Amino acid sequence: MQSKLLLLKLSHTVIWAFFVFVIFYTLYCGITNQISRYTWAAILAVIMEGVVICLYRGRCPLTIIARKYSNSTKDNFDIFLPNWLAKYNKQIFTSIFLIGFLLVLIRYMCSY
Repeated sequence: MQSKLLLLKLSHTVIWAFFVFVIFYTLYCGITNQISRYTWAAILAVIMEGVVICLYRGRCPLTIIARKYSNSTKDNFDIFLPNWLAKYNKQIFTSIFLIGFLLVLIRYMCSY
């Protein structure tokens, strides 16, 4: 049971790191005006992640699965992050993504 939770935590952390990279890549593209098809792919990936989280009522599906293997009340029971970051993860990275996305849209619209 602990090995399954460990595997879930590791998987969740790797996926989280990927999306953090993609979010900061979007911000970078918006700041530097280096917009490419990879920028749009990154934006689409984050939007798709948001749709999945919405479909699961604001929770990551991996969190729901991990709940079967832990009764911890900590926000980071399912991921290798500091508790404060796990608690405010959505607010922090949604804000950063929205800033990056808006910069990309503004730069894209102004280029035409």
